[in-house]
Amino acid sequence: MTLSESYGLWVLIADWLIRIAALFWIPSRSRPAAARSWLLLVGFVPLLGLPIYLVLGQPWVSAQRRERQAAASRLIVEKQAPLSQLRWSVHHDPAIVGDDIARLSERLGGFMPMTGNDVTLLDDYDASLDALLADIEAAQHELHLLYYLMFDDAVGQAFADALQRAVRRGVRCRLLLDAVGAKPGLRAFAKPLRAAGVDVRPMLAGGLAWRRSARMDLRNHRKIAVIDGRIGYTGSQNLAKAEFVPGFPNREVVARVRGPVVAQLAALFASDWYIETGEVLEIDTTVSASAGNTPAQVLPSGPAYPFENARNVVIAMLQRAQRKVVLATPYFVPDDATLNALRIAALSRIDVRLILSKANNQRLSAWTQASYYDELLSAGVRVALYRPHFLHAKHLSVDDEIALVGSINLDIRSFALNAEVGLLCYDPAVVARLRAIEDDCLAQSDTVDLADWRKRPAWRGSLEGIARLSDSLL
Repeated sequence: MTLSESYGLWVLIADWLIRIAALFWIPSRSRPAAARSWLLLVGFVPLLGLPIYLVLGQPWVSAQRRERQAAASRLIVEKQAPLSQLRWSVHHDPAIVGDDIARLSERLGGFMPMTGNDVTLLDDYDASLDALLADIEAAQHELHLLYYLMFDDAVGQAFADALQRAVRRGVRCRLLLDAVGAKPGLRAFAKPLRAAGVDVRPMLAGGLAWRRSARMDLRNHRKIAVIDGRIGYTGSQNLAKAEFVPGFPNREVVARVRGPVVAQLAALFASDWYIETGEVLEIDTTVSASAGNTPAQVLPSGPAYPFENARNVVIAMLQRAQRKVVLATPYFVPDDATLNALRIAALSRIDVRLILSKANNQRLSAWTQASYYDELLSAGVRVALYRPHFLHAKHLSVDDEIALVGSINLDIRSFALNAEVGLLCYDPAVVARLRAIEDDCLAQSDTVDLADWRKRPAWRGSLEGIARLSDSLL
């Protein structure tokens, strides 16, 4: 046997040993859908698939991060104990029957539903940024900002300048930015902001640091701003111009909140700050007079929690719907449980509408997303593709009673890998405002017709089916 023949034999043996080992090892450590995707990859290219699986196959988080998350969650529950008089339940408003969702969200994320909030939904991209900047300019004591993305553009510069002016007024400023998503902003602004006195920290730092903290592609996708503990912002909007991806101007939905739920946003910021830095921040839980009439609670989700909080709440909301469900998301790659919940709701003659973006800046995700249309349309789900912009907003409304707005996409990455935040509102007025936004999106969308969809070229369906095999890898 020649040297080349001997080498080829050993490669063949290694290939098959990897395939056989993966067949026994991967299914015991992954959900069936994820195991299927990884087994396909390892089966086709064992020598490449194995190292990729070892790096990306499990959403692992270091023991330190898990311990800090558990400690932060315990502290959040303890700090809320004196605020029991603000707890909302269905008994406060018999017209709303979201008590089951509120209990589930509290059990998963630790934040109780609280009365006395004012929630304003903003869907004008520039106006929402202007409102946040105005509130930052009016800050007197403390500013906390946590964002997935901050670009080196006019918007990023405006916020960097506003933070520096706030420091000069004597305001304590802290800025948490995802190390990968906000890399342009960190490069451009971290040094001058720190020099001015702003405490800037990257979250889930890349490079070799990931080995000590978490799987390298885990991201903090939250968007949170807290001003003086009185005003909070959360939603889908980042600190960047609408066209930070050229050709894809974003449409967003942001919630500006006042009242007790602002302390919950502040506590979630403090939780992430503690997880990243080890520093414990004091959160003022003193609540002044009622700011409004909206019962609300914060829903955090992420791989450091023991359950997939966002996924479980979204499925529960779909299961409890009686009349109408509207979902908007830029990325739709659901797991089997979420897909089945959508289909069952539609088959139960509930009006289920799914608003997606006709333009998509991620080609593989777009192909995968399209692979679900046939079975959704067959079950009665109405799929609408929004035309004018890249629909980056993420929201869900159920009947006339519950609204969910935040950073949560309806995809496996958002459910299992990203740190996310949602705001649950149990208020028909907030739902009505969100419905107006949804109706505006629907009026500017193309409805996907099942008969027309099935006329697309066969190669397109094959491409979508192949892309769907990668759903757990997206």
